[in-house]
Amino acid sequence: MISPAEIRKAAGILKGRVIRTPLVYSPTFSRLAGFEVYLKLENLQVTGSFKIRGATYKILTELDRIGKGGVVAASAGNHAQGVALAASRAGLASTIVMPEWASISKQEATRGYGGKVILEGLSVADSIKRALELAKDGKTFIHPYDDPSIIAGQGSIGLEIMEELPDVDLIAVPVGGGGLAAGISVAARAGRPGIRIVGVQAQSCPSALRAVETGERITVEAHRSIADGITVRQIGCIPFSIVRKEVEQIVLASEDRIAEAVIMLLERKKILAEGAGAVCVAALLSGTIKAPPEAKAVLVISGGNIDISLLDRVIRKGLSRNGRIMRFSVRLDDMPGTLAKLLGVIAGAKANVLQIYHNRGGAGMPIDQSLVELEIETRNFEHIGEIEAALDQAGYHLEGGRGKAEG
Repeated sequence: MISPAEIRKAAGILKGRVIRTPLVYSPTFSRLAGFEVYLKLENLQVTGSFKIRGATYKILTELDRIGKGGVVAASAGNHAQGVALAASRAGLASTIVMPEWASISKQEATRGYGGKVILEGLSVADSIKRALELAKDGKTFIHPYDDPSIIAGQGSIGLEIMEELPDVDLIAVPVGGGGLAAGISVAARAGRPGIRIVGVQAQSCPSALRAVETGERITVEAHRSIADGITVRQIGCIPFSIVRKEVEQIVLASEDRIAEAVIMLLERKKILAEGAGAVCVAALLSGTIKAPPEAKAVLVISGGNIDISLLDRVIRKGLSRNGRIMRFSVRLDDMPGTLAKLLGVIAGAKANVLQIYHNRGGAGMPIDQSLVELEIETRNFEHIGEIEAALDQAGYHLEGGRGKAEG
């Protein structure tokens, strides 16, 4: 068990070495939730996530035991960056094993912080296995979550929350391997025993939830998720011993809700969060995090290291889901002026064209016609209905079995 005293010690060593990240009130999410909501912005931390805390504390307290081979770690990205930077600051070499699907941006960031990156394995567990093999050659293994020092370092977040908002009633924490939830829960409950700690996992990999339900650390099947940072098939041994006692509830967030949360954080709060960092907001949006109207809740935004190409896909998916993008096709007579007439109808409906593709050579297309595929920016689903009505009134028929377009 990790003691509050160990977490206080970690916080003292980390002072001045990591950022004391902001805790900000959110009127938007408070209004949606029906109670006060604050965001703990670990996405603004050095390396873009909370992982630098545990890695720094672990390395600094074990410098005399780390050999010439330096350190080795396994991670999908955030722990990798934390270990690489903490090792570089301490003058140590670092080798990081990452799953083959780890995002390119996280790979490059890890190299930028001084780490030697090895891609191996289809899961974090596979990468850990390889890292442990490398540790036999004189390197010191830094576990991403199943280590007392790592947990104590992450727990410093809980201390910061309690110092700034001592009457907080609920803290929601992303859960992957469980180190973050374990550390924060110990720190928070030491200062406020009755506080509720809610863990949030991606629906695609509910390892902690299943472990708590069954009473044992089972390995679950993991599906690809935009919350790749918490796609851990089995919760850690030490974290599980803490989480099962200190975390009151574990809830799940769907992929659609996570995408929506990423977009809302970016659009409403100007906060860039990766999928794993946005899961608590996703759970709030889905209504699985509940509290009385007078309650004060903190959502931990654990990281902001999202791959740009993934962010583009998430934004497009989220905008489409929220009625902010409309995609459709119409057939036009292939002659001058027909496309301009179509675009005039769209402009008249106050929509903005984002993408347009003019296809004249499709299979089954008459020689005197072309298929025009459009992607347009819309306000909401009501606006989409208005555009459809305007197109129908102008004689256009959207592809999908309703006939061909005139004009």
